[in-house]
Amino acid sequence: MLAVIMAGGRGTRVASLAAGLPKPMIPVLGKPVLQHQIEELKKAGFKKILIITGYLSEKIKDFFKNGEDYGVSIEYKTETEPLGTAGALFEWPLALEDDFLLLCGDVLFNVNFERFINFHYKNKALATLAAHPNSHPYDSAVLETRENGKVYGWLNKEDPRSYYKNLVNAGLHIISRELLHITKPASKKVDLDRDVLKPNISTGRIFAYNTPEYIKDMGAPERLMEVEEELRLGIPAIRNLSSGRKAVFLDRDGTLNELRPPASVTGELHFITGPDGMRLLPGAAAAVRLINESGFLAIVITNQPVIARGQCTLEDLDLIHKKLETDLGKEGAYINGLYFCPHHPHKGFAGEIPELKIDCDCRKPKPGMLLAAAKKYNIILSESWMIGDSRLDVEAGKNAGCKTAYIYSGSGVDPGAVGANITVKSLEEAVSVIFGKK
Repeated sequence: MLAVIMAGGRGTRVASLAAGLPKPMIPVLGKPVLQHQIEELKKAGFKKILIITGYLSEKIKDFFKNGEDYGVSIEYKTETEPLGTAGALFEWPLALEDDFLLLCGDVLFNVNFERFINFHYKNKALATLAAHPNSHPYDSAVLETRENGKVYGWLNKEDPRSYYKNLVNAGLHIISRELLHITKPASKKVDLDRDVLKPNISTGRIFAYNTPEYIKDMGAPERLMEVEEELRLGIPAIRNLSSGRKAVFLDRDGTLNELRPPASVTGELHFITGPDGMRLLPGAAAAVRLINESGFLAIVITNQPVIARGQCTLEDLDLIHKKLETDLGKEGAYINGLYFCPHHPHKGFAGEIPELKIDCDCRKPKPGMLLAAAKKYNIILSESWMIGDSRLDVEAGKNAGCKTAYIYSGSGVDPGAVGANITVKSLEEAVSVIFGKK
């Protein structure tokens, strides 16, 4: 597959750090960003690279030449005027293959491209966007996707929004040339997101590949410093899905968010059936943020019998979880995945859904949800943790082979009967103990 790098940027925000250089030539740990990219592409098996140059293009060409010294073949196309993030694709369509990788010249990455490419071909996509959550979704464009990754909505930063899933375009794309044939830009200067990808969502063939792998731009001075430190620590390679990942699995109700008190008459807990009932516990976002910073994945694992009971629709539950992600994002935290069990084995509830009243393999204390996450994200379960406020959570973690933390606030099952690895009073305390912050 051909790799196309958009390397025509001037780099106004980071120009003070490397005057007289185009942005892709700014050094990161002594090597130009573009060199880091080419070396990663070479390791992933890409042999042909097309670099779109513009500002100070000769500095790029003189440095990399034909790519022979880097084990690849490099060709160049040079914009005589700025064409935006996608204009060059329409200017030189014959230089492209039927499907090609497209990336910006200021992105550092370490990705299992085989998984990414297979996802693209499996879905017969016009475009597949590598996507991930970030720590500032409130000022980012966010994608709305189906369970299979199909994009059905795109909220730009200025678009009105209430609750949303924290999922943003990470800057790596696989594009089909067919997409260019059906897109008719209004001018030569073309914005990839606004003029190409978003208008073609209605085709049903724009997909998001949700990955926890390392993809990060260095287009601002503070981002450049972050990237350099993460490279020193070897974080990009650790986050590649070719390597086994570690995770902290999190129960939802009573662990991340408030557990509603029991009804006065029946004594039964009020389950959350709408977004207004979703309220984060104090310190929960800070705890998730610490998981994010640790390099562990943060994955929510929750039983939701309200679906089988007919007390909450899947659409309602989706909105509840969007509220959860929105509130976490406001405090700079995010989750990498969320798994829920909609089943309930006991019958006799008014409005229940018969086909969901089953003894399934996913309802905690069974480990089905944890095993599904482990398969998707290549998680090393024996080096991961399950944190929850019930015996079901702890047993599910044990059944999956994880270490466990039991949140005990003075009510519930006695810690001695639960047998968790650690017993704590809150999620924040659990995460602090796990990562040695206490």
